[in-house]
Amino acid sequence: MTCLILDTPSTRGYFPSVNVLVTGGVGFIGFHVCERLLQAGHTVCALDDLNDFYDPALKQSNLRDLQALAQSFIFTQGDITCRNDVDEVMGGMAFDQVIHLAARAGVRPSLEQPALYQRVNVEGTVNVLEAARENGVKKITIASSSSVYGVNSKVPFSEDDPIFNAISPYAASKLACEALGHVYHHVHGMDICMLRFFTVYGPRQRPDLAIHKFARLMTAAQPIPVFGDGTTARDYTYVEDTVDGVIAATEREFGYEIINLGESQTIELHRLIELLENALDTKAQIDRQPPQPGDVPITFASIDKARRLLEYDPKVKIEDGIPRFVEWFRQPDSASC
Repeated sequence: MTCLILDTPSTRGYFPSVNVLVTGGVGFIGFHVCERLLQAGHTVCALDDLNDFYDPALKQSNLRDLQALAQSFIFTQGDITCRNDVDEVMGGMAFDQVIHLAARAGVRPSLEQPALYQRVNVEGTVNVLEAARENGVKKITIASSSSVYGVNSKVPFSEDDPIFNAISPYAASKLACEALGHVYHHVHGMDICMLRFFTVYGPRQRPDLAIHKFARLMTAAQPIPVFGDGTTARDYTYVEDTVDGVIAATEREFGYEIINLGESQTIELHRLIELLENALDTKAQIDRQPPQPGDVPITFASIDKARRLLEYDPKVKIEDGIPRFVEWFRQPDSASC
């Protein structure tokens, strides 16, 4: 099977412009992926429903910035759970690749709305895969999540680890997406790369995520909720490093692969708070809460496979990444979102 691979200026002297559909394209990670593709000279269509999971003003700001960046950016408002919406956008342009990022995200909200998470993440992914198949798009890069590892006593987490211990509907939905990707590769010969993201952060981060939420509350001199004793650890990955991995995946053929994209180091929650205190020059007020159902004690990526297959090499340590986030956060049009 031959797919049209994205050549980039960093790896080729001459590169053809290709058409890429990015679902969830004006969200946090989606914005940065679209920005990188546009800067490389590609035509990008972003499909996003602009839902109210968080303040739509943040996505609207992302959309305006992408529209101002390049004439080769196209936006379509649509819902991946609506097959007609997906068919309409997929049939409206000859796409060479799809980068599927659209999903309902978050462990805790998925406990409250499990059916919604299955509908968006699983049925929506089926709609994207089916529309791609019917329109002859062979290469699909799909966002998965470190949450699929569940409570994994073996660290760092490897793609070869057994993953039968999901502890949230969100994690279960991402496991289902990985299985669907394998089905479409096996049955239809599509080139599918599943990327397991590990706690991505940086400019334009969703306001419901810990770093953004803590920064907003600390700036307002309000207490921040800390679940547990502060020793839970996460593999925080700066968004530009994650995007490096996404773009690298579009430049190669795999058949079917699952690849971790993490920083490959862990930071405990109390240390994260210290870094935010230093960057914001303010002291956090801690509102201690009991551990939450669905939360895992640690995420920690083995990135040996990513290094081998993608030449992935994350560069931004959290000691540098948090000040970069705070620099963006302090801009007038960001912190209020």
